[in-house]
Amino acid sequence: MFRYVSVALCIVLGAAALEAANKEQERLETCGVVMEEVLAVPDNIPQELLEKAECVIVIPSMMTAAIGVGGSYGRGAMVCRSGKDFDGPWGAPAMYALEGGSFGFQLGGEATDLVLLVMNNRGVDALLNSQVKLGANASAAAGPKGRHVTASTDASLRAEILSYSRSRGLFAGVSLEGTSLRPDDNATEQVYGRKLTARTIVTGKGITVPASGRRLVNVLEKNAPRDESTKPATR
Repeated sequence: MFRYVSVALCIVLGAAALEAANKEQERLETCGVVMEEVLAVPDNIPQELLEKAECVIVIPSMMTAAIGVGGSYGRGAMVCRSGKDFDGPWGAPAMYALEGGSFGFQLGGEATDLVLLVMNNRGVDALLNSQVKLGANASAAAGPKGRHVTASTDASLRAEILSYSRSRGLFAGVSLEGTSLRPDDNATEQVYGRKLTARTIVTGKGITVPASGRRLVNVLEKNAPRDESTKPATR
């Protein structure tokens, strides 16, 4: 009897693990769809900003609630350029979670797609060190939109993270002041089938892009294949 119960328990646990893995793989696939659709919007992320970004984070269907100062929660993925200075080809994705209060972003329970551009090494390092509070541990600003950046000296362009939203068919820069980002290691394990940290994926070598993340990486390779940011000269 005990043997049959043990077998049944193993089957149930195995099914639960498979369901969790499928859910996270589907989420990662959705990240690719969202990024593809966002870049198809006429006045989307300025090309020169996308080309200068060192990482891109996509949070599909983030839920918000306009109660008091608001609140938000969502899960998605981050893809960074490879290399020591994050200036190489786009690498494999790591799963991330966003949560906390959101000032200036209160859409009353709407599901909203988010795209965040990480613009420099300091921003990347902050995101790889566990939880980051936007506006505190990393400077963040609503990203400008349009085909070209017309105000390159604007304060928003000096931020480490630029954020964009898409909801109800509208696309715009959005403030995420007070929200937190953290690596979602459990989701990453479900995607890769083994324990991996975000830092290992982003800074390591030999991490193969999973099938569910290929669409996201492909759209970034197609639209911003080279890093056009100005790096400090090396001696």
